[in-house]
Formats: sequence, C-alpha cells, structure tokens
Amino acid sequence: MNIIMLIKAVIITGIFLLLVLIGLNNTAPVDFSLPPLLSSVVKKPAALMYFSFFAAGLLTGAVLSIGIRKSSRQA
Repeated sequence: MNIIMLIKAVIITGIFLLLVLIGLNNTAPVDFSLPPLLSSVVKKPAALMYFSFFAAGLLTGAVLSIGIRKSSRQA
C-alpha cells in the first residue's frame, strides 16, 4: 500500500470522526438565512447544517480536482 494513500485514509477517517462528534454534541437548532435563494429562515440543527456545508465543499472540491486526460496517440 502506498504511504500517501495510507495518510489520506487516516485524514479522511479523522474528518469523519469529527463529523460524528459534531453531530452528537450540536443538537440545538440554528437560524440560516440566504435572502437571494431562500424566502424564509431555515431552522435546523447545527450539526445537520455543518454536515451539509461539508458535503457541498467536498463535492465542489471533487469536481474541481477532476482532470482532463489528453490521450497521446502515436502514429
């Protein structure tokens, strides 16, 4: 196993552990308002909002890190 893959697996496991801890300890509802997109204030648990922002950032990073491979044809 590549050492870089092992380090990435440990970091991702640590991030998921933090998500679980945040979900267990932040159950109070918070207000979220975004006037251009939402007409009313959304009241959800803080952990749920944190998880959704994390997921949006993770998906954005995944989309931005996708590279386009140029196939090199040799005649």
